[in-house]
Amino acid sequence: MFAVVWHFWIAPALIIGTIGALVSIIGGYLFFVTSKQYPSRKQRKQMKQ
Repeated sequence: MFAVVWHFWIAPALIIGTIGALVSIIGGYLFFVTSKQYPSRKQRKQMKQ
């Protein structure tokens, strides 16, 4: 009985954690890639100097 109860509350926690980790990894990658392709004003000023 305890094993069944254990699975019911740990599964949503693992799913939410996994989805959060995937979103963070993908978001961080996209931020890293696009920041080099489209530099901010501050970065453009530093590049010109």
